[in-house]
This record gives sequence, C-alpha cells and structure tokens, in this order.
Amino acid sequence: MISYRSESMVVDDNTPVSMLTVGQLRKALFQDSEKTRMDTDKPSVPEKRYVYGLAGIRGLFNVSTPTAHRLKNTILKEAVSQQGRVIVCDVERAMQLFHASKNK
Repeated sequence: MISYRSESMVVDDNTPVSMLTVGQLRKALFQDSEKTRMDTDKPSVPEKRYVYGLAGIRGLFNVSTPTAHRLKNTILKEAVSQQGRVIVCDVERAMQLFHASKNK
C-alpha cells in the first residue's frame, strides 16, 4: 500500500492516476519499486526437489524398474524415505550419492 502526504493532497491506493502530478507519480512508483527491490534482495533458499515412487527414481536415472528398486535399497538408501507404500526421494542427495558411488 502506498500512502503519503503531498503538499496539497493525500496520495493513497484510491487516488486516481489522473489526479497526480508527474512528481507525485514518480515518487509513488519509486517508493513501490524500492520495497520490491528490498524483498528481492533477500537470498533465496533453493527449494528441495523430490521424486516419488519407483517411477520417480526410474525417470531420474533413466533405468528399469528392477534397477530402480536395487538403487533404492542400496546406493540411494540415505536419500530415500519410505512410509508403507509411499516412497519419497530427495533428488539433490540422490545425485550426490549416485556420483559418489560411481567414483569408487
């Protein structure tokens, strides 16, 4: 919400643009862009990416179902979480484990 008091009028979200002077419009635009810039300056935390089920592991590594099952139970064990029939695999961790196993 933009709200400030100019020399002769109060400028807020309900003030028509046609009633503003060039200076008031510029001040309103820059005031809003500074708030947006402050919000975007915060370092963004990368989102975790997950794949679900053997189909997700299969697609991630482009392997067959038996190979995906073998990977889930061996190399990717630390990256996989399973509750009953639900399998969730952390992609970033799985890639690290997979590359580490290839280098052995």
